Amino acid sequence: MSDALPPSSADRENEAVRLGPLAAFHMAISFLTRLPLPSPRHVGPGALAKSMHLFPLAGVVVGATGALTYALASLLLPPPLSALLAVAATATVTGAMHEDGLADIADGFGGGVDRERKLAIMKDSRLGSYGAVALLLGLSLKAFALAALASPGWVAGALIAAHALGRAAIPLTMQLLAPARETGLGATVGTPSISTAGIGATLALLIAAAALPAGAAFAACMAALVATLGVAWLAWRQIGGQTGDVLGATEQVAEIAVLLAAVAFR
Repeated sequence: MSDALPPSSADRENEAVRLGPLAAFHMAISFLTRLPLPSPRHVGPGALAKSMHLFPLAGVVVGATGALTYALASLLLPPPLSALLAVAATATVTGAMHEDGLADIADGFGGGVDRERKLAIMKDSRLGSYGAVALLLGLSLKAFALAALASPGWVAGALIAAHALGRAAIPLTMQLLAPARETGLGATVGTPSISTAGIGATLALLIAAAALPAGAAFAACMAALVATLGVAWLAWRQIGGQTGDVLGATEQVAEIAVLLAAVAFR
C-alpha cells in the first residue's frame, strides 16, 4: 500500500486549470483587451490567475496598437496630436478598464472617511471629482510624454515597455496584498503563484530591454517597480488589501512611470 496522500481539492483544481502557452495567451488577451476573440475554453476557477505570467505579452499587443497609431498619425500630424490619438487607441483596445480603476481609487481614497466608505465609493460606477482629476492627469501625462519622445521609434519602444511592465505589476500586486473584500475581481480570480508573478516580471524586463536602450530600459524597470510598490503600500494603508480597481490603478501608475522614465533617459 502506498503511503502517498490522496490529492487535495486544491491540487485537483490546480491540475484542472493548467494552461498551455497558447491557451494562457488567449485568456490574457481576452481579459485585458476588447479585441474580438472567441471566448476562452479554460474558464474554471483559477484559470485567469494561471495565465498572468503572459500578461506582459498582452501589454505588447496594446502598446503596439498605440505605436502603430502614432506612426500613422505622425505622417500627417504633429507629435501632440499623434500622441493623443495613440493614447486614445490604447484606451479603446482595452476598454479603458485600467483607467477606470485609477479613477475609482482616487474617488475612494480621496473621498472616503474610513475603510468601508472607501470600498463603497470605489464600487460606485459614478465618477467623482477626485476620479476626474486623476483620469485627466493620467491621460495628460501619457500624451505629453509621448509627444516629448516625438520620434515614432522611441514612442514605440516606450509604449511597448510601459504596457508590458504595467501588466506585470498586476500579478505582483496580487502577491503582495490580500483581497480587500470577499467579492469582486481581486478576490474571485484566484491568487497567482510566486512563480507566475516572477515569470511575468522577468518577461516584462526582457521586453523592456528589447524595446528600449539599456539606460532607458533600466530606468523604466526601476520606475515601474517603485510605482507598483508605492500603489501597493497606499492600498494597504487605505483599505488593507487589493481590489480590481487597485490592480487597474497599479497598471496605470506603473505605465505612466515608465513613459516618464523613457523621457528622462532618452
